[in-house]
Amino acid sequence: MIEIQKLQNRMDLFDEAVRVFWGQWGSQTNYNFYHDCMFHSCHSSCDLPRFFIAVQDDSIIGTYALLRNELISRQDLYPWLACLYVVPELRGRKLGSVLLNHAVEETGKKGFKNLYLSTDLNGYYEKYGWTYLSEGFMLNGDPTKIFVKQTI
Repeated sequence: MIEIQKLQNRMDLFDEAVRVFWGQWGSQTNYNFYHDCMFHSCHSSCDLPRFFIAVQDDSIIGTYALLRNELISRQDLYPWLACLYVVPELRGRKLGSVLLNHAVEETGKKGFKNLYLSTDLNGYYEKYGWTYLSEGFMLNGDPTKIFVKQTI
């Protein structure tokens, strides 16, 4: 059975979770960034940021995060969905969709009307009801597409 849990509720999997998140989006020099961000999110009473893990048989098989910002030019928008990941051997089984729906529900529970994401993917998020909002720019100046999904 697959369970989606807040990382702060599964601190026994904290080190593994940091390795998974960092392993997908980190670089050789920023492990401490991921560790510090995730550690403090688990020990904060604030609603954001929050990291979520999909767990099966005590192994992490998927992830996502809800963040205050995505380090892109559109700092006026929040919260952001980030770090959506499904282990390769389980892709194509709708786990990504389940994680996306969970993220939208969690965002709504926190009182936000919209959830945003930035991506360079074409066609993936649209099939799950996300709407293209505008173009934004990454920290390095590259353009990125911004999508929105209503939580209500």
